[in-house]
Amino acid sequence: MNSKSKDAGAASATDPFSLGAAAEAAGKMAEHMAADFQAGMGEAMKTFAGLKVPVDAWAALQKDYLSQASGLWNQAVTASAGHPAKLPDRRFASEAWGSNPVAAFTAQLYLLNAQTLQRMAEQVEGDDKTRARIKFAVQQFVDASAPSNFLALNPEAQQLALRTQGESIARGMQLLWADMQRGHVSQTDESAFEVGRNVATTAGDVVFENDFFQLIEYKPLTKEVHELPFLMVPPCINKYYILDLQPDNSLIRYAVEQGHRTFVVSWRNPDESCAGWTWDDYIEQAAIQAIRTVQAISGSKKINALGFCVGGTILATALAVLAARGEQPAASVTLLTTLIDFASNGVLDLFVDEGSVRLREMSIGPDAPKGPGLLKGQELATTFSFLRPNDLVWNYVVGNYLKGEAPPAFDLLYWNGDSTNLPGPMYCWYLRHTYLQNELKKPGALTVCGERLDLGAIEAPVYIYGSREDHIVPWDAAYRSTQVFKGRKRFVLGASGHIAGVINPPAKKKRSFWTGKTAALPAEAGQWLETAVEHPGSWWTDWSHWLAGHAGAMKPAPKTPGNRQHKAIEPAPGRYVKHKA
Repeated sequence: MNSKSKDAGAASATDPFSLGAAAEAAGKMAEHMAADFQAGMGEAMKTFAGLKVPVDAWAALQKDYLSQASGLWNQAVTASAGHPAKLPDRRFASEAWGSNPVAAFTAQLYLLNAQTLQRMAEQVEGDDKTRARIKFAVQQFVDASAPSNFLALNPEAQQLALRTQGESIARGMQLLWADMQRGHVSQTDESAFEVGRNVATTAGDVVFENDFFQLIEYKPLTKEVHELPFLMVPPCINKYYILDLQPDNSLIRYAVEQGHRTFVVSWRNPDESCAGWTWDDYIEQAAIQAIRTVQAISGSKKINALGFCVGGTILATALAVLAARGEQPAASVTLLTTLIDFASNGVLDLFVDEGSVRLREMSIGPDAPKGPGLLKGQELATTFSFLRPNDLVWNYVVGNYLKGEAPPAFDLLYWNGDSTNLPGPMYCWYLRHTYLQNELKKPGALTVCGERLDLGAIEAPVYIYGSREDHIVPWDAAYRSTQVFKGRKRFVLGASGHIAGVINPPAKKKRSFWTGKTAALPAEAGQWLETAVEHPGSWWTDWSHWLAGHAGAMKPAPKTPGNRQHKAIEPAPGRYVKHKA
């Protein structure tokens, strides 16, 4: 874009163009935006060389685009001063966009270009995965090129800079520099939180530790507890305290308040010394060791267990290994947003094919030429953020750097930025045998810890939860677990996404959840949803009632943590969770 169009875009709504000047500037802007669009289309076609858009679809797209672009131009020329444009996108919701003719036209033309690129991507001929990848790549390009992301094109940021005499830009540069030091875009005020001080504060003690994890036992909040202990296995790709953010939204505290003697795995954040750890290590040395330690401390052969996300995959694998050894330690199993059948997993499938998995294996896997390595936590965090770039990336780029507005304190986003590493061999095994080859659900297809796996051999009843708007574990993918386990099952669908759907305490009286009208669990998730019954509020109450039915009679709560063999090592949350990636 040339200097004239930049100057035109910099005009503020407090000093509006005359109608003629606005039309002239909009025309020049149209030329440049159209040129940018054509260049973007050209680059897209180069990127996906060999793929074709049907001739008739291409002609229809061109005709429709030219028609709508002409309409926007005519609208810009004939627009009356003092009548702000209405822009159907929250990125351009500020009055600064609608009341500035050039900015409004820029935003409208961008939205048209974006829509046309997306329609073009949908028309590309090819297999489903290739087309999905093209759509994803186009969406990334579209989101990154929004005029709101650039100071020269963002009238809202320009007005703020004028109003603050440049102070907002200075603050933005300070925030940018601070984020460059951190190595990531800040989504919250990270100085506002400290693990153990105002997040992860539920009282308890570390009662066991090895190289892989610490086991936390929480202090009872009731005079009596259920006779069967309760073990939580959180995902190892994040810190455990997503389950213990604040007292009023802590699933851990809620379980303790319901009278469960609660234990939680706090994973070690791997460093270079852990680079050779395997999937078998995580199952034998962590999940199975945690189960055996809870059994030893409580004196109970049976325990209730919960796994969240990949923690659920690890838990189910461990229980299948134990089943192959003739052991059935679980009285019940809860799986929250967990993948067992990896047949179709939404946008994450786009990143996994034979080539990409092989590349990982050759770079950080067990047989990598330079030896096994780590998948860095920030790489994972960045990948997950770009699954929702407008919400988790560009929103903060605009707010932090263009407007100089530091993000507010938010416990969930603090946790989200507290990344963890993964050992390469473990990660590569997981990618190949689950996402790529989908072998976990197949009886006898995998050998883990020396045992042939059959998840159908797990005898415990299973509570399976999915979140309706989950983009990491789509709810229908979570539902497919109902077809793998052979015992009694209950499926519950919650509102919202991967995290917000799970962390939904009853006291907030937010959202809703769905249960089956009957106990039937048909093969297809859509069939189940057709007759599902919606309930207001949190799914926690439904789960709590279900769990209590498998937790045994009440008995006096223990007065001290652990036992003679496993004494308290340090207060919760322990050292492991505080280690930064």
